[in-house]
Amino acid sequence: MSLFDAYDPAPDAVLNPEDATRPIPGFPETVVITFQPSLMEAVAARPEAALLCRIPVFFQMPVYRLPAQGTELAVYQTLMGGAVSAAMLEEIIARGARKVVLFGSCGSLCRELPDGHLIVPTAAYRDEGVSYHYLPAEDYISLPTALRTAEILRELGVPFALGRTWTTDALYRETRRNVARRKAEGCIAVDMECASLAAVCRFRGVAFHQFLYTEDNLDGAFWDPRLMGKLPQDAKEAYFRIALEIARRI
Repeated sequence: MSLFDAYDPAPDAVLNPEDATRPIPGFPETVVITFQPSLMEAVAARPEAALLCRIPVFFQMPVYRLPAQGTELAVYQTLMGGAVSAAMLEEIIARGARKVVLFGSCGSLCRELPDGHLIVPTAAYRDEGVSYHYLPAEDYISLPTALRTAEILRELGVPFALGRTWTTDALYRETRRNVARRKAEGCIAVDMECASLAAVCRFRGVAFHQFLYTEDNLDGAFWDPRLMGKLPQDAKEAYFRIALEIARRI
């Protein structure tokens, strides 16, 4: 298949992130990425937050500098899906980021996990297109940072589960057969970005940390929306505080 032949180890492409943007002196080494617009609104309202730059993605997506107990972090909202989130991250790395903490919701492939439970992915099944342009073809990409992420969560006293995630572009093609296959391989979650961003970071020599929280459930005869669209703002802010603490400690 052509996708499996997509990887080229050449460091330079025809169009590189550095062609579209430039490094920012003093750009924070560590970046926290969210999917929640309401969290970015809260960040923008903080007096200590400062606008660093904007990423053009049909509109100008702001990136903020945010102090966190003596550590300078960058924070921005990414868009859903591996392709666009990877392109945005490329520009952030080109500006100076060296460590990434991504957090967001996932579909649960383990019905026993409580709603909103944290998952630290140890590896991601590459059922998307981006990662095959950054790494040689194979089924899974491992996340070696998972052990450190898990260690920090234990220090914080936050319950979580370790396991594989299934990264797929095809939100509406998560068939029962494929759910069963991924579960048999140890996947406990399904998401749309992990494999893509992990591959970008590995190719660029950047540390990638991620945690997910369960929102809907696919481990049953029918799809169960559970928390989909119902997560309260205080819960979003609690996950954000966890992400900031991970970013501060890595």
